[in-house]
Amino acid sequence: ITAPAADDERPVNFAFVSCQDINEGKLNGYRRMIFEDERAPAGERVGFVLHLGEFIYEVVQYPEEVKTRYDRTIYEVARLPDGQKVGRNFHIPLTVDGYRAIYKGYLADPDLQDARARWPFVAIWDNHEFSWQGRQSLVQAGGKPQPGQTVKVAANQAWFEYIPARVKAPSGSLEAFGPPAVKDVPIEQWDGNGLGIEPNNLTAIRSLIAYRALRYGKHLDLLITDQHSFCGDDPADAEGVGEIYDPKFNGMFSEEAMIALDYGAAYDGGKPPAELHFRDARIPNPRKDRPPRTILGVEQKAWFKGRLRKSSATWKVWGNSLGALDQRVDPQNLPSEMVEKPWPADTYAMMGSNDYGAAHAERTEIYDLVRDVKITGFAIVSGDRHSFWAGYAAAGLPPREFQPVGLSFVGGSLVSPGAMESFEHNMKKDRPLRALYLADRPGAAKPDWTYNMLLRHGVRSCLEYAKSFDLGRARQLSNPKLGPHLEFVDMGGHGYAKVRLSADEMRTEFVCIPRPVTRSERPDGGPLRYRIVHSAQLWKAGERPQLVQQVLEGDPGLGT
Repeated sequence: ITAPAADDERPVNFAFVSCQDINEGKLNGYRRMIFEDERAPAGERVGFVLHLGEFIYEVVQYPEEVKTRYDRTIYEVARLPDGQKVGRNFHIPLTVDGYRAIYKGYLADPDLQDARARWPFVAIWDNHEFSWQGRQSLVQAGGKPQPGQTVKVAANQAWFEYIPARVKAPSGSLEAFGPPAVKDVPIEQWDGNGLGIEPNNLTAIRSLIAYRALRYGKHLDLLITDQHSFCGDDPADAEGVGEIYDPKFNGMFSEEAMIALDYGAAYDGGKPPAELHFRDARIPNPRKDRPPRTILGVEQKAWFKGRLRKSSATWKVWGNSLGALDQRVDPQNLPSEMVEKPWPADTYAMMGSNDYGAAHAERTEIYDLVRDVKITGFAIVSGDRHSFWAGYAAAGLPPREFQPVGLSFVGGSLVSPGAMESFEHNMKKDRPLRALYLADRPGAAKPDWTYNMLLRHGVRSCLEYAKSFDLGRARQLSNPKLGPHLEFVDMGGHGYAKVRLSADEMRTEFVCIPRPVTRSERPDGGPLRYRIVHSAQLWKAGERPQLVQQVLEGDPGLGT
C-alpha cells in the first residue's frame, strides 16, 4: 500500500494512540482496532497509526518484587542486563542494551505484533522512551536530575533500531545508527532559552532529530514535534515557588501565578510583576528577567511555524505528544466550610505545570500565528495524559478573551493507569475535597468520576452531583467561564482515537474500552465502554471552529 500523492482528493483515515505500558496491562485496544478495521469499507480503513509516545516505559518492574499495582497484575516485560534500581521496585536502563531489552519485550506482545503488521506506524517519542522526568539529556526518575548524555544517545539509538521512521541518524544512513561519543558531565551553562550549551548535551540531543512532517494526500499535512529533547526547565520548579502552593488543594496552583512564571519577562507586554503571591504569601518573581519558557526549543519552533505557515493541505494537524488543552478548575467556588482557608476570589487554578496545557506563552505564539496568517483547518492530536479530551485551541480563557483558532484532542492511554485509577485507590473517603474527584453513590461498586465534571463544569456541579446524583441539576450549576475550550473530558479513559479528514470535515472518534488489566480472549478485544464522535466543518478565516458531539455507543459518563 502506497501513501497518496499530495493532490489525492480521497478522505484520509488514521488512528492515534499513546501510552502502552504492558508491564501493567494488555493491548486490547489494538485487537479492537484490528477487528473493526478488517470489517470496515475500503474507503474507511485506517491508513496509518500515529503513535504519540510511550511506546515503551523505561521504568521496568519485576513481578517478584511487586506483584500488583492498584488492581493490576505486574507482567514480565524484560530483564535489564544493566541499569539502576530506583525506589523499591523500578529499574531503569543506562545503556543501549538495556533499552533494546525493553523494546524486544514490548515487541513480543502478540497484539502489538499484529498492529504493526497491519499498518504503517508514524511515531514520535514522549518522556518514557528516554527518562520518566528527564529533559534534554538529563535523567530523572523520582530524584534530582542527573547528567545522562550517554543514556540519551542510547535511548535514541534503540528508538532508531526498533521504530520504523525515516529520520536522519548520525551515520547518515537508515542502515545503522552510528552513535556519537559523549560523556556524562554536569550541564552548568544554559542559554537564554533554557538549552544546555554543554557540548556533550548538544551532541546527545541532536544525535537523532525526530521532528518532521508528513504530507498525506490533499487533505493532511501532519507536523510532528519533539516535546522533550529541547525543553526548558519547568518554571514551577523555580526557587521559592512552593511557598505559594497549598497542598491541601490537591495539586491546584494559581493560574495567574503560573502564567506569570511561564511568560517570564514577556508577561503583560513586558511588565512582569516583581512579586508573585497567593493569599498572604509573597515571593520575589524568580522568572521576571527570564524569557518565556519554550518546550519546543528555538530551532524546532522556527521549523514548525515555517511549515505551518506554508502548508497547502486542507487540514494542518499537529502531532504533539503532550496534551495541549488547559487543565483548569475553579476552587474559588468552594463553600467556606469545606476548606480551612478559602481560595482567593475570582482566581482560577490549573492542574499540572509540565505539559503543553501549561505552555501559555508558546501556545499563544503559535495560535497567534494561526490567527494572523488566517490559517484554517488547524488541529492538534496529542497523548500522554492517559485520558480523552476534545475541545478548542485557544490562547486565553475568561476573563481573558476566548478566541479559538483550531481544534484540540487528547487520546486515552492504550494501557497505562490514569488519574481516576489513582484516585480510586489512594484518595480516602474522609478527604475534604473527595467529592470533586469521586462521588460515592449508595450501593455502587465503584464511585462516579466527578473529576471529569470538575474540569468541564466546575466545583458547584460536582458538589451538587455528589449530593443528589441528579445530572441535570448538576449541569445547571455549570460555570460557563471555566471551560469554554472543552467539549468532552474522560480522565479514566483507555483506548484509541480515529480521525477522518475530508475536503470539508474533521471527524474524531474516541473508542473507549474497559481497563485493560488482562488480555481479552475475544477476537474483538472485548467490550466497549463507549464510542463518541466530535465533528467539525472546515471553517473560513476569521470564523470560530465548532465541534458537534454524538454518542454512538455506551455511556461516556460525566465529562460531556
